[in-house]
Amino acid sequence: MIGCGTSWFIAQSYARLREAGGFGVTDAFAASEHSLRGRDYDTVLVISRSGTTTEILDLVAELGTSTRVMALTADPDAPLAQAVPGAIVLDWADERSIVQTRFATTALMALRASLGEDLRSVIEAGREAALEEIDARARVAGQFTFLGRGWSVGLANEAALKLREAAQVWTESYPAFEYRHGPISIAEPGRVVWSLGTEPSGIADDVEPTGALFIENLSDPVVDLLRIQRLAVLLANDRGLDPDRPRSLTRAVTLTDR
Repeated sequence: MIGCGTSWFIAQSYARLREAGGFGVTDAFAASEHSLRGRDYDTVLVISRSGTTTEILDLVAELGTSTRVMALTADPDAPLAQAVPGAIVLDWADERSIVQTRFATTALMALRASLGEDLRSVIEAGREAALEEIDARARVAGQFTFLGRGWSVGLANEAALKLREAAQVWTESYPAFEYRHGPISIAEPGRVVWSLGTEPSGIADDVEPTGALFIENLSDPVVDLLRIQRLAVLLANDRGLDPDRPRSLTRAVTLTDR
């Protein structure tokens, strides 16, 4: 599994789900830091919404025909779809925003469906979450730490990225059991610790004395990610920012000098 930014975090989540489901060894790498050489992977799946990301295209060209390559993208006319025969194109899930939301969740749900998951209850819960009131305490928080376990670690990483991109908020993310190993030291009133999925026993109790707000919804982690995407938009609007066009970012990273 290969991706950049959001696509890498979705790859992390899918890799854990696929391997845990007994479908074979599955690893996720950032395209610029992959460890494919000398390993016996039979398939490489690359994810890129734009299909123009330089690191992704370079890797596909490097692999050539030596390894089976599959691609998941949103643009049927982009270089990635042209370079990988039979690329899976989710063009109906593309978006105008620089910040990925719809394509990311759609890609992960499609990948989960490919593992045989029945996602009807998750989809219905997502519809309900789209109409929920956002906790007013979260809207005035100055810092967020997102925690995950297993496949939701990738979504914790993605949640943190969404708030950083869209609303310029200070965020961090960790595997939940790692939270006690240092990161809890910054918890204090006016900050949030948000667990995607069920938190390990005792973490809520550890956070409570710090005064930080602990959030745990006990829903599917993708549904929680939808809540966080909505929160990112609200926080951006509260700060007078455009959540679709963050500073210093472009829809795709294309490098000319590397």
